[in-house]
Amino acid sequence: MKLFSNHSFILPFLCIVLFAGCARQPISRTKNIVYSPAQQLSLNVFAPKNKKQPKEVLLFIHGGSWVHGKKSTYNFFGRGMAHKGVVTVIMDYRLSPLTGYDGMAIDAATAVEWLKAHIAEYGGDPNRIFISGHSAGGQIAALVATDNTYFDSLKVKDPLKGVILIDAFGLNMYRYFNEASYKPVVYYSVFTKDTAIWKKGSPIYHLNDHMPPFLMFLGGKTNPAIITGNNEFYASLKKYEPSTQLITVPHTRHVGMIFSFLNPRKKAYGQIIDFMKYR
Repeated sequence: MKLFSNHSFILPFLCIVLFAGCARQPISRTKNIVYSPAQQLSLNVFAPKNKKQPKEVLLFIHGGSWVHGKKSTYNFFGRGMAHKGVVTVIMDYRLSPLTGYDGMAIDAATAVEWLKAHIAEYGGDPNRIFISGHSAGGQIAALVATDNTYFDSLKVKDPLKGVILIDAFGLNMYRYFNEASYKPVVYYSVFTKDTAIWKKGSPIYHLNDHMPPFLMFLGGKTNPAIITGNNEFYASLKKYEPSTQLITVPHTRHVGMIFSFLNPRKKAYGQIIDFMKYR
């Protein structure tokens, strides 16, 4: 099951059409900032130019089935959130076969560590850091937020204030590997064939009383495995945080769940900002 396709060729045209004429906050863009010299990984920062008051910070992790994708494809999301007053960071991370899910989670935790130390320079509040991810990026975001292994390995206290999942895939890889009729071979390079590793890499098995709150978005026409995984994860989250929201976006497929943010009037922008504001 292929969960991601490259639609970057349509971005310049759609950005011009959808963003033309919209009232937006002026922003600055700083690209290819190295956050992990050891792994030669970088990130892009999109920030409101008005720095009078520190802003909420959102780190976004792209999808791509853990094997492809790059931060530049998703700059539209960084611009969109920044125009609405949020300092937004789009990161690159190591992909399979260079590393497994655990290395990707370390990269995400390292990016958060960099934000804690440096995001104030861009007008962000280092005490108001949120993490988000689409598809496989949602699995990485949720794992870092629920399993302290990754922050502990960096000797960093988890600073996350909340998690926003956008049609996340991989929230329970143990169930997926056991029940799916077709499992792409590339997934085994990420999670191996060890059932214990499947659980270790599944955020649903790390839920706890100290994790940050979640906001979840799910496509009404997304892949069945994603629907099953999100509904299961949501039900488990509600046991810890009854106010958790799962917002279903009607008539929207998996890839469309993230590329619909090209529309600056998308309702989810306001829902994300409201979630961040009250955490």
